[in-house]
Amino acid sequence: MESNYLHDFSFNETEREEYITYTVKNASTLSRVVLNLTGQIKHLSWRKDYQEWDMFWLLPVSQCQVYNLCGTFGSCNENSMSCTCLPGFEPKCLKDWNLGSWSDGCMRKTNLGRGKFESFDGGKDSEKDGFWALSDMNLTDGWRSLAVGSIQDCELACLNDCSCTAYAFKSGCLIWNGDLVNLQQLPAGNVEGMTLHVRLASSELKIWNSRKGAITRTVVVAVAVAVFLLGIVLLFIWRRQRQQDIVHPDAVQGSLISFSYQSLQIATKNFSEKLGGGGFGSVFKGTLSDLTTVAVKKLEGLQQGEEFRTEVSTVGMIQHVNLIRLRGFCSKMAKRLLVYDYMPNGSLDSHLFGKNSNVLDWPTRYKIAIGTARGIAYLHEKCRNCIIHCDIKPENILLDCEFCPKVVDFGLAKLFGREFRRVLTTMRGTRGYLAPEWISGLAITLKADVYSYGMMVFEIILGRRNTEQLAVGETVFFPIWAVGKIMKGEIHCLLDYRLEGNANMEELSQDNENDRPSMGQIIQMLEGVLEVNVPPVPRSLQILTENESSSSQAWSIASTNTRSESTSSGRYKETDQLGSLPLASG
Repeated sequence: MESNYLHDFSFNETEREEYITYTVKNASTLSRVVLNLTGQIKHLSWRKDYQEWDMFWLLPVSQCQVYNLCGTFGSCNENSMSCTCLPGFEPKCLKDWNLGSWSDGCMRKTNLGRGKFESFDGGKDSEKDGFWALSDMNLTDGWRSLAVGSIQDCELACLNDCSCTAYAFKSGCLIWNGDLVNLQQLPAGNVEGMTLHVRLASSELKIWNSRKGAITRTVVVAVAVAVFLLGIVLLFIWRRQRQQDIVHPDAVQGSLISFSYQSLQIATKNFSEKLGGGGFGSVFKGTLSDLTTVAVKKLEGLQQGEEFRTEVSTVGMIQHVNLIRLRGFCSKMAKRLLVYDYMPNGSLDSHLFGKNSNVLDWPTRYKIAIGTARGIAYLHEKCRNCIIHCDIKPENILLDCEFCPKVVDFGLAKLFGREFRRVLTTMRGTRGYLAPEWISGLAITLKADVYSYGMMVFEIILGRRNTEQLAVGETVFFPIWAVGKIMKGEIHCLLDYRLEGNANMEELSQDNENDRPSMGQIIQMLEGVLEVNVPPVPRSLQILTENESSSSQAWSIASTNTRSESTSSGRYKETDQLGSLPLASG
């Protein structure tokens, strides 16, 4: 028994017959069977939810499979869903044919000479018949097979038979006598297609051969003209691109470049080389006309026009060694793009968690941590308008050729304006880095970035995600384990085992949001200017550690993983940063 959403079907078989029955599941369902002009039987049911007829059964499935659809000497084309007469033939009833009624078929324009010939090259008749080849044809039934060894012998056999109208040769000779029906033109290269040779009078062959020569000459001329015009168009596009890649003085104040969308399409090869993506859009690699390599971010969710341009000009004026440089932008209709400097060493997460990445040594990790802190502190304390990043994580820290960190996406919070909190919550909040007060729906302050930065520093030290999915429904939150180690004074256990203890322990020693230091204080701690005391256990971790079984299990799993992985391949298992966290109640 088979069924669909409206009917139940069953197949029945007896000694005398085979048939299918169906019953309507809902007595109120309307259904009908239609036989239309195409010759196809259609079974339809009325869909109340869509207010339309839904077809769930059709025979024949293809219109070209309808018997005698195009009549005699007519060919059906499935792509155009129409019939055409074979070369040398014309519709019997032109009026009906033009109206889409093709069943009357086609007739010859010129009668055959029907002469017999003694050999393939012989024959004295002036009206010697010939053949026109039609490739990729689905051949009709009604053929008979001849035992001949070559295509020339097959052609001669058809010429010597007055009733023969066509032949084909494929692993044998096939001959058709009388009218041809149910022919179908298949797409070029179809494996089921064969070449059909249709018999035509000598005069018709001359006409079609002259047409073929004219078509060939026309194609050659058309191709030559097209190549010439294409060269002119490409030259025009190249010159226009060079003009559009320069600064438009009244577009924005400052050093930002206003790019056209077409120029960025060309620079990125139609956005073909994707570098990464996130909640705000995707990033693509590109090369400008001056051979400068850039990263182009296509923004999603931004609709404002002039406001976007004004905000971009503000962000473009922010310059810091640890903030990514914005080169320019594109604002055309609903398209919003930002053009940044290209960072050859990619994002920090690829080096910390990537399977094939080289292990970052401790000086490089320390350099990245303090450089990132300086960039965030600049946004918090040095800009004219304080900017809260709201999405600090390894994916948003890019590294240049010398592994100097660059904070990216720092201007997007400002670009999203008043609705930023709502957009971020529903669109791209990254679990594992969101401050507890954010999850609880409280106001977001600068300390939200401090919390995210702290989680990222933990990952820089440990060399793994702050959350790790071990099995379905089983997630380890490593900060719980870290609290236990810190309280016991076992800080060295937090270090990435791949560093083999090669780190400065003094540098390594470095949630109530009021207990968190500012980014300026963090820099002083990292530089050794400000004394570092053992921090209080955050309120969120206190709640989690109240459940002794949960915390001990997390500590045990994390410790076991550290020991087992440090003695195996030397690489941690890649984790899912969006795994569920036991932090929602914090």
